[in-house]
Amino acid sequence: MAVVSNPVVVMKRYEMKYIMSPEQTEYFKESVKDYMKIDKFGLTSIASLYYDTPNYRLIRTSVEKPPFKEKIRLRSYGIATDTSPVFLELKRKAYGIVYKRRVQSTIPLVKKFFDGEGDICAGGQINKEITTFRDYYQTLVPACMIIYDRIAYFQPDGDLRLTIDHNPRYRYDDLDLRVSMNGNSLLKDGYTILEVKVQQAVPLWLSDILTKGKIYKGSFSKYGEAYRQQLLRTRNL
Repeated sequence: MAVVSNPVVVMKRYEMKYIMSPEQTEYFKESVKDYMKIDKFGLTSIASLYYDTPNYRLIRTSVEKPPFKEKIRLRSYGIATDTSPVFLELKRKAYGIVYKRRVQSTIPLVKKFFDGEGDICAGGQINKEITTFRDYYQTLVPACMIIYDRIAYFQPDGDLRLTIDHNPRYRYDDLDLRVSMNGNSLLKDGYTILEVKVQQAVPLWLSDILTKGKIYKGSFSKYGEAYRQQLLRTRNL
């Protein structure tokens, strides 16, 4: 299980997403071998519990694709327990740049935080930002669970990071990181989500690989797609 030594993390970067077919996924994995390394955790199951207002204000705003949007989620690596580390992440996107604030905590402490009982970490700017976010939206409750099996790649001598998410899935019941890693599929069987995360420009070699594989950048949000599919399910009942 991934545990960070520093419980507070700040990130600023560009993120680009691509949906890949099974054939494109295999092609891409083979093509990046000479440039990227798989991180030490290998294939990792990740669950993210998204918080939203009772009327889904955050995701309804997000799917309209405004120049600025924000979301908050609680992430675990594998099924969590009351004492295992989880990570509360405040993620904002403004004009294509992603800003992320992340703090390590536990499920009981996070529950107290969303109930309005104190701070999420011991002071500082990150605590202030996350607390201000909570207070602005007033009532934030568990809204949707997103789960996937991720392989992460890093560039040994650079800032480029790639992730491939297999079997992305979601659920709107059992909204608890301690329950299971089950969910409804977000994509067709075998399809994956590639995310390219970089602070500067995408290297030419990567652009060439994407072009040759006919892998094209798109606009895709896991929570947004889950929300869309859930609306369709509800309407068809």
